Amino acid sequence: MIDLRPVGYVIGLLVAALGATMCVPLIADLMAGNGHWPVFVESAIFTILTGGLIALACANGVSEGLSLRQTFLLTALVWWMLPVFGAIPFVLGATNASFTDAFFEAMSGLTTTGATVFSGLEALPDGLKLWRGMLQWLGGVGIIVVAMVFLPELRVGGMQIFRSEAFDTMGKILPRAGEIAKQISFIYIFLTVSCILCYVATGMPTIDAIVHGMTTVSTGGMANSDASFGAYGAAAHYVAVVFMFLAALPFVRFVQFVAGTARPILQDSQIRTFFTILMICVLLITSWLWGRQGEISEVAFRESLFNVLSIMSGTGYSSADYMQWGTFPVVLFFFVGLIGGCAGSTACSIKVFRYQILIASIKSQIRQIHAPHGVFAPRYEGRPIGDDVINSVISFFTIFILTLGVIAVLLGLTGLDFITSVSGAATALGNIGPGLGPEIGPAGNFAGLNDIAKWILLLAMFIGRLEVLVVFTILSVRFWRN
Repeated sequence: MIDLRPVGYVIGLLVAALGATMCVPLIADLMAGNGHWPVFVESAIFTILTGGLIALACANGVSEGLSLRQTFLLTALVWWMLPVFGAIPFVLGATNASFTDAFFEAMSGLTTTGATVFSGLEALPDGLKLWRGMLQWLGGVGIIVVAMVFLPELRVGGMQIFRSEAFDTMGKILPRAGEIAKQISFIYIFLTVSCILCYVATGMPTIDAIVHGMTTVSTGGMANSDASFGAYGAAAHYVAVVFMFLAALPFVRFVQFVAGTARPILQDSQIRTFFTILMICVLLITSWLWGRQGEISEVAFRESLFNVLSIMSGTGYSSADYMQWGTFPVVLFFFVGLIGGCAGSTACSIKVFRYQILIASIKSQIRQIHAPHGVFAPRYEGRPIGDDVINSVISFFTIFILTLGVIAVLLGLTGLDFITSVSGAATALGNIGPGLGPEIGPAGNFAGLNDIAKWILLLAMFIGRLEVLVVFTILSVRFWRN
């Protein structure tokens, strides 16, 4: 039997820490004088006390390290328990949301999906606006740490290729996982503050700049307006483009850059591939819009760049209703969302490196067919790819597509149309944000869906954020055997 006490102890501490962060929106509401601050007092007290009691109850089982099974459980339960407590201000606050809607919003926030069930965002108290942004910001840094520290050790989805102790660059071994996590946190804070200041410089209101700074760097995409970034001008769009792009890059490369070398960033094949795909898609949609409009305009280029990067990075902002651009851009947006950003970033979805490994494996297999007696090992960034990595990536692709299909069918059974079901499944499992169609597309939200559909999507966000395989590993009978 698995000893759950070490897992419960860590979760209790994290829940208590989440409660402590509620003091920030509490102060924001006090400063705004809107009378909404008692909501965060009640939420913070309940969350801190509950988390503290869980930690105290499990303290006698704390050991020096976690076993592999305990690490799997911790990784999964953190992303399920924190949204439960993160939902409390939405239930008690001005949104007066049902638990389903509140849990959906909190899960969407912490997984940095960015899908929302709330309308009239402009009228929300400053504290709730800030809380939505903070959930995404906390989820974003958590995602990087999980991707750099836990998933490589758990050998999930090919992530073992990024194991920190084996990550050798330019003859220098990077620090161990704990040191990397600390340095990444400092860089994450620096990028967030820089983004906020740049938004303020464009004339964005302070509360909007703070929230959008957090949701941009976390590639979360929750905005303070129902119109998303359509409420702001060109300067804010270009600021968002810069920071969405930076946030979609491997944060370990920023660690190396700060350490004094820029060569890893320039030589990273994952970054080059991500940039190439992005530019090709932007040029295709820009050309399409120029053709439809009959003129060359900066607006078409800017909207193409902004929205393609937003969907590919999984941020989920929109500056226009691209459902009105025609069939070709809509189809392209669907597939771009399933590409995602780089591993070790705050970006979402399948990730570029998995496509690289899959293509390298296919090329190697084709060469093997042409020359049966030859030895052709697939390589990634000049290094041979181990069979365990290839098998893990292929397993990830297989389970991801099967899960996507099952979720789409289940959504269809709730009465949703084909486009809403398929795009809803993709956007939730890929943690992207907006789907396609008039209801959940860039001009809509998820408020109109029935509760069963919301719970299916909520579960899909959870599965997608944990790179799919973690959840299915825990659900296997073998995992629970002694």
